[in-house]
Amino acid sequence: MDFTKIDELRRKLQALRPLTQTEIQRLREEFVIEDTYNSNAIEGSSLTLRETALILKEGITIGEKPLKEHLEAIGHRDAFAYMAGLADTNAALTERVIKEVHSLVLMHDPLHKGVYRSIPVTIAGAVHAPPPPYLVPEQIAQLLADYPAMQQRRHIIEAIAEFHLRFEGIHPFIDGNGRTGRLLLNLELIKAGFLPVNIKFADRRKYYECFDHYCANGHTAQTLAALIADYETQELERYIAMLTA
Repeated sequence: MDFTKIDELRRKLQALRPLTQTEIQRLREEFVIEDTYNSNAIEGSSLTLRETALILKEGITIGEKPLKEHLEAIGHRDAFAYMAGLADTNAALTERVIKEVHSLVLMHDPLHKGVYRSIPVTIAGAVHAPPPPYLVPEQIAQLLADYPAMQQRRHIIEAIAEFHLRFEGIHPFIDGNGRTGRLLLNLELIKAGFLPVNIKFADRRKYYECFDHYCANGHTAQTLAALIADYETQELERYIAMLTA
């Protein structure tokens, strides 16, 4: 896969004038609302984009919606803020970071937040079965140990895609794996000088097919890398257009 265009866009964005803190805050707030809506919707939340915005910006409770969904929206927002802070300091991706992000994502579930699952799980419709719980710590440790070499061998977007696919395949937590994994994906994109991407609820079928393709085609991350690259290209072009208007 050719990443020439996306690398050129990244360099072009980095060469432009920096955004002001107010501009960054406004754009990030808009992104977080949309990302929270889409990431939670992929996992089954019934909140609309408008309802998500009301919860996060105005603190309004949507009467007919479960409290759990309100807390999931708040937890995702807080986890994104934590992730963005880590990215700003170029923090290493560690087991502690994974568990802390998950603790914020699953703030509504004190018993399971930041704790690896203790029971077997299945992923509905998936061609891959996650490992038994006693192998989870070992496989997460191996994934983290493999990640630096993945970055050296491949373009960073391919390495991030492979990390995400393997992380979701391990499915280390009882709940919140998808939301945690997508936040970690954005952590690594920002650290690499790219923009965070918002995997759309409307594209969830395409997103899920990336996992099937990975398992059925010799564990190649190319399909997910292409999806991430498409989103990234759109974000880079949007930011560049704003800065050169």
